[in-house]
Amino acid sequence: MVRPRKAEKLKVVAVRIDPAIERRLRLLAETSGRNPSFFLQQLIEGGISTLEEVWLPPGLLAQVRAGEVPEPAVSRVGPDLFDEPAFER
Repeated sequence: MVRPRKAEKLKVVAVRIDPAIERRLRLLAETSGRNPSFFLQQLIEGGISTLEEVWLPPGLLAQVRAGEVPEPAVSRVGPDLFDEPAFER
């Protein structure tokens, strides 16, 4: 498991999941004495390499594998839950 550097803080990410999956996650957490975030972190860390292999272009994948993770581009496919609201004054 990759641990963040001291200067880096963990980020909060919100996702929508099927209620049946949420119940399974909650049951797993309650039974084990851990919280759901622990298991989501395990899932992400265990599966992100596979997703990168499928979705990243080869050059970018090579950068990530070398430990050079570039900042994401500003433009996105759609709005994100954590985007700053655009207030007009």
